[in-house]
Amino acid sequence: MTALPRQDRSTTAVVQPTPSARSAAEARERADSILAAKPLSGKGILIIVENLPVPFDRRVWQEATTLQKAGATVSVICPTGKGFDAPYETIDGIHVYRHKLPLDANGALGYLAEYSAALFWETLLAFRVLRRHGFDAIHACNPPDLIFIVAALFKPFGKKFMFDHHDINPELYEAKFGKRGFFWRLMVLAERLTFGLADVSIATNNSYRNIAIARGKMAPEDVYVVRSGPNLDKLRRVPANPAWKNGRAHLVGYVGVMGQQEGIDLLLESISHLVHTTGRTDIQFCLVGGGPALEELKAQSTAMGLDEFVTFTGRASDETLFEVLSTSDLCVNPDRVNPMNDKSTMNKILEYMAFAKPIVQYEVVEGRYSAQSASTYARPNDAVHMAEQIELLLADPERRAEMGRVGRARVENQFSWDHQVPALIAAYRKIFRL
Repeated sequence: MTALPRQDRSTTAVVQPTPSARSAAEARERADSILAAKPLSGKGILIIVENLPVPFDRRVWQEATTLQKAGATVSVICPTGKGFDAPYETIDGIHVYRHKLPLDANGALGYLAEYSAALFWETLLAFRVLRRHGFDAIHACNPPDLIFIVAALFKPFGKKFMFDHHDINPELYEAKFGKRGFFWRLMVLAERLTFGLADVSIATNNSYRNIAIARGKMAPEDVYVVRSGPNLDKLRRVPANPAWKNGRAHLVGYVGVMGQQEGIDLLLESISHLVHTTGRTDIQFCLVGGGPALEELKAQSTAMGLDEFVTFTGRASDETLFEVLSTSDLCVNPDRVNPMNDKSTMNKILEYMAFAKPIVQYEVVEGRYSAQSASTYARPNDAVHMAEQIELLLADPERRAEMGRVGRARVENQFSWDHQVPALIAAYRKIFRL
């Protein structure tokens, strides 16, 4: 591989009203005003996340720092990894406790080992946090939907349980393995028990909110939408670096996990169509990110004769990520259309929009809700149509520029993290009855 110098078309009737659009300055002023009042002063919050370490997990870290600015004493339990290996440290006043997990869990026995180890360490560290710092609420971030077991130990002592719904796990299982069965039913049960124990739930979009209400049987007033909005102070547009184009006229960017369910195999089929069928040798594709399927995807790219046209960066720094996005002419999201992706808001879409990049993606409900006219939409899972949409956009720089402006404006006026602060604090006011 070439290596260089890292939602409203809701389907159900229950929808939380969309906040009125505010300018970036108005949203910042409102968020600062809410936090300056220290509404959570005297409260302790323990956040538990299993699939990523903090502060690497952008959403969780934004939540943690926001709650800390609101006056709460915030502690986090998470795994080690991605360069964050200290078992304990204080960052920006937040107490971070980390534990090791078995590596590369795969198959039933692997996941059993991972989840058992995680629950052991989460329970042990939760008691340690209680003794050292105290907490009034446990904030559980899925996946998996098993952290409710830890929360259940503390509920009899008056501790509240906030469920932060990141992934719809039954749909994720079905998308990943292409079937239902015993483990799918276990995930449905775990989801039901999690919602049943939660005092308040946070959803990342309206589709997830509808699931909390319809499938989780939560009261609508107890479910708040807090989107994974980008922090525009952190996502910095930088000067373009033509080296990423590998001598070609155009660069198409992708950012995200290299997993089996992310549709990157479909993207490689689109690239193959452009290179081998239409003869487009003037487009370089740069795929930023690591993941369990990275080596398999590299091998697929080689087998398809695409090495010259595809750059896999692997896990990359923010500097590399920002440079690739700033250099790209357009960005793609090849997530397959399925029940998981249809209802999920992908962080990459909002990141592309924050960098004012036009997008090509497949037709999914929440992807369209986020991007609207900042994106074009290929027919579901049709790699050739995706390639055709890429060609059309590359041939129209004026349209690309307008789409980029629309996307950036939507992030500034509706989706950035400053717009999420009021809902997050409102959820905690509800759980603490403030």
